[in-house]
Formats: sequence, structure tokens, C-alpha cells
Amino acid sequence: MDKHLAPVALEKTHRLINHGPTVLVSARHNGMDDVMAAAWACALDFNPPKLSVVLDKSSKTRELVEQSGLFAIQVPTVAQLELVHEVGSRSLFSEPDKLKKSKVELFELENFAIPLVAGCSAWLVCKLIPEPHNQQAHDLFIGEVIAAWSDTRVFKDGHWHFENADPAWRSLHYIAGGNFYAIGDLFSVDKTLP
Repeated sequence: MDKHLAPVALEKTHRLINHGPTVLVSARHNGMDDVMAAAWACALDFNPPKLSVVLDKSSKTRELVEQSGLFAIQVPTVAQLELVHEVGSRSLFSEPDKLKKSKVELFELENFAIPLVAGCSAWLVCKLIPEPHNQQAHDLFIGEVIAAWSDTRVFKDGHWHFENADPAWRSLHYIAGGNFYAIGDLFSVDKTLP
């Protein structure tokens, strides 16, 4: 296991995605893995921790999530810009070697038979909470976070530390047309106000 990988307490997992990053969604079913990029992911609840993500009907990842009942959300970094664009632009339906062409490196953690994308700053394993109406009408999937990890070079003690990390560790935020922003500088509110 990577020496920088550390578990994140479930009550802090909302902090991994509450800043609105583009995420990678991965899933596995019957030996088939897929990874896709998603711009619409959101923390949903604290206890138990839940999140939502939009998975278009045209993605193989969605099919694998529906079949397996599990998925992972990962927070990719600026260093993974090309990878994010590649997995967001290719479909496993038409390109069976999508992950190889996109240079995706997968790994697993003990007790979780789900593919995780190497090089990300955070990983959340989720159990699907089936909501057939929302899934069909709105492509909206809800997951209960059952485990999470972060790379301590950028997230530790329950907080992001982008300001102290190499800029390559900043999260990506999709705009449109293959354009992304990286998370910006930290600004703090004066906490001495009455």
C-alpha cells in the first residue's frame, strides 16, 4: 500500500468532494472495469455519509454500477488532466480497450473488490442506494459512502491542504469544451467577529 494513503473518517468524507471537483467514477461487474469522468457529484448527507452523482445512460460505468451495486468516486489532480479528459471522452461500449488507451492505472484496497484509480488525491467507495425513478428520469445516483481514503500529501486531519501541496495536486473543475480550472488560493474569514 502507498505510504501516503490514509483512511478518512466517515464523518469527514463530505469534505473530500464538497469543493465541487470533477470526479472519476469507477465500477466493476463480472470482471469488467470502467472509469468515467463526472462533473456533477455532490455530498448529500452526513450520517450515514451519502453523495450523489449524475451518470448518463450512455456510459458503461452506469451499467456496471446498476449491476454491481457498488462504485467508487475519486478526486483526480491537475497532474491527471489528460487522463480525466480521455476517460470522459471515450466509451467502453465502442472502445473495449478504453482504459488502456487512456493510460488508467487501477488498484484495489483490501476488503474492497472495486477498481480504484491510482494517482488521485481521494477515493470514496459507495454502496448504491437504488432510486429507480431518479436514476431513469434524472440519471441521478445516490451512494452511501462505506469507506474513504486520501493522499496525505494534500488531505490530512480531515482537511484539504492545497495551499501547502505541489500545484499538481490541486483538484480539477470542469467548465466546458475540454476546459478545466484548478482549485484556487485559500482565503479565510476573520473568526474574531462577534
